[in-house]
Amino acid sequence: MPKVLIADSLSPRAVEIFRRRGITVDVKTGLKPPELRAIIGQYDGLAVRSATKATRELLAEADRLKIVGRAGIGVDNIDVGAATARGIVVMNTPFGNSITTAEHAIALMLSLARQIPAADRSTQAGKWEKNRFLGVEVTGKTLGVVGCGNIGAIVAERALGLKMKVVAYDPFLSEERARTLGVEKVDLDQLFARADFVTLHTPLTEATRNIIDAEAIGKMRPGVRIINCARGGLIDEAALVAALDSGRVAGAAIDVFAVEPATTSPLFGRDDVIVTPHLGASTGEAQENVALQVAEQMSDFLLTGAVVNAINMPSVSAEEAATLRPYMRLAELLGSFAGQLTEEPIDAVEISFEGEAAAINTKPVTAAMLTGLLAPQLESVNMVSAPVIARERNMKVTEVTGARTPDYQTLVRVSVTCGERLRTVAGSLFGGAKPRVVEVQGMVFEAELDGPMLFVRNRDKPGFIGALGRTLGDAGVNIASFHLGRTAPGEDAICLVQVDQPIEEALLAAVRALPHVVQAKTIRF
Repeated sequence: MPKVLIADSLSPRAVEIFRRRGITVDVKTGLKPPELRAIIGQYDGLAVRSATKATRELLAEADRLKIVGRAGIGVDNIDVGAATARGIVVMNTPFGNSITTAEHAIALMLSLARQIPAADRSTQAGKWEKNRFLGVEVTGKTLGVVGCGNIGAIVAERALGLKMKVVAYDPFLSEERARTLGVEKVDLDQLFARADFVTLHTPLTEATRNIIDAEAIGKMRPGVRIINCARGGLIDEAALVAALDSGRVAGAAIDVFAVEPATTSPLFGRDDVIVTPHLGASTGEAQENVALQVAEQMSDFLLTGAVVNAINMPSVSAEEAATLRPYMRLAELLGSFAGQLTEEPIDAVEISFEGEAAAINTKPVTAAMLTGLLAPQLESVNMVSAPVIARERNMKVTEVTGARTPDYQTLVRVSVTCGERLRTVAGSLFGGAKPRVVEVQGMVFEAELDGPMLFVRNRDKPGFIGALGRTLGDAGVNIASFHLGRTAPGEDAICLVQVDQPIEEALLAAVRALPHVVQAKTIRF
């Protein structure tokens, strides 16, 4: 029977799950890395929280290991790349601590409104400064929720129960989903202008890093209060300190920091700031939930081969894997391409399989495409969670097979509908395994889906290509390949420019300022 090592503290009920299902389990917590490396070769499964590091060196000694299960969301302590290279599945439990994190955000908001920590310190010191701690009510106030996914939606629900008004910003939040939640969907500037409290519930991506900086704070209502229980790095901490000093921001409650553990910070020691040591998921219930979930998932995999909440493995059988793997990679890249071009809420997605692609098992390929499509805006999305998230966001996902006879032997086409706008991207496999984009918005290309790429939509006018090349050259950016497509002479055109250097924001602004440019974005794969 399979054998599992629990290397971090898990609920005794998780141990019971393994044993009840016939799996041998050892609980050995607090092992030093050399001690763990010495015994890991005995086990088929490794269950961890955040303390144990599943490093490349550890995994190199894990000859029997088939799965690493993380009781929680983040897998920063697991070398996913090394695990994948060794054929080890990495699973997490992405939804086990949502309520706990949402409740912590609400607790911080209420504590901030009534200055409870500062009042406690004052009273504990023997003072009676009743007139000093004049709070504010939350009833009737407006809460701005930045990121209205699983946790943000729970926060919104709780805030509505407190008789607050809730406005929400989320690029993937549909109008229908907003109505279901009872919130008003707004853009980010509107949220900043209207909110009395701003709470963050978005992953840390290049698009969201420092989403609250000096410029954003300048758009907020004077006296705003800010809560962050999501990720460090979403707030420019220096800008927040300056805004607190000026009085523009009345208070902040911070559970996460750009650098953790945070033992020093300019936010410390202030009566207008509440800080906690990343406690969002720290309740007995949440810890119990994720422990039980990881035990069930690992047991299912070891006994039946079922894959749930995998970070690095599709939900496919061993027989299908060899055939589907290049299609899943192609679909994920096409989804990522479309997702990075999409800023509006997605209403519908259609993926069509043409030629040889019409004969494959399409479900895992569609899941891979949704993973790529959602990844630019979400954290911890994978082939299991992506379809669930799409359903929660009321995205209509359809598959079409054999819709037409393609110009290529095999073709996968992705169509994304956002309101009245339709984006289409199509790709094929060259040599049976090499993904290529061959069509964008009906314009024909043959380009690799690799590295940093500049996407430019423009009017097809003489001199434009030269101007674009000069702009890139003046910035010291070398062009690796240049692909052009157009609907007709003088009409809409698209340039896909693969480059050797990163494209800085200043260069992107210069490209956007060129005559005839309609849209310019950096695409990363």
